[in-house]
Amino acid sequence: MVKLNKIYTRTGDRGTTGLGTGDRVAKDHPRVTAYGTVDEANAAIGVAVIEADRADADETARQMARLLRVIQNDLFDVGADLCVPVEGSEKPGSSLRVTDAQVAQLEGWIDEHNEALEPLTSFVLPGGTPLAASLHVARTIVRRAERDTVTLHHAEPEQVNEGTIRYLNRLSDLLFVLSRRANDNGRGDVLWVPGGQRETTGSDARDGESGGPDAS
Repeated sequence: MVKLNKIYTRTGDRGTTGLGTGDRVAKDHPRVTAYGTVDEANAAIGVAVIEADRADADETARQMARLLRVIQNDLFDVGADLCVPVEGSEKPGSSLRVTDAQVAQLEGWIDEHNEALEPLTSFVLPGGTPLAASLHVARTIVRRAERDTVTLHHAEPEQVNEGTIRYLNRLSDLLFVLSRRANDNGRGDVLWVPGGQRETTGSDARDGESGGPDAS
């Protein structure tokens, strides 16, 4: 049981923080950056949960809210994993580690929700419904968490559970699929039109001729 009696400790006032082992490292250490970005991703998913669980939400959105709450708990597992470096002598079960089963669960959800989607004909611009937009924000932060974890793995290859990288990779894919579900199963997706604005000149944009806010 985690018990937090005091919120501020003053122990980080000189720019260091404690890992799960008790060792202290700089707050900009790649390990701290990795699990800090995981925490940021979790916060973004929390915003998506609020959108998915609105009083007027449909059952698909409510299902997403339940799924996302499971993921939020999993992301605390990811953070706990990353804050304790893997040791060569580590006994199975002695530290909380992300498992293959957690990754497989994400893959199952991806397959399940992808079945309902319209085929993609172009890349998707982040947007659409508020829920879809919030899922896109979460997706991009998860991608950054994955990159930060890969950076850590390059620096300390023997001390990082590669399951954390796989989990974050699959999670970003799942959030993309869910964003399309939130856009009427892809029918409301905003699609990228390559070079679609090339004919618009600067003066056109200023005059509102491109269909912007000043267009009449």
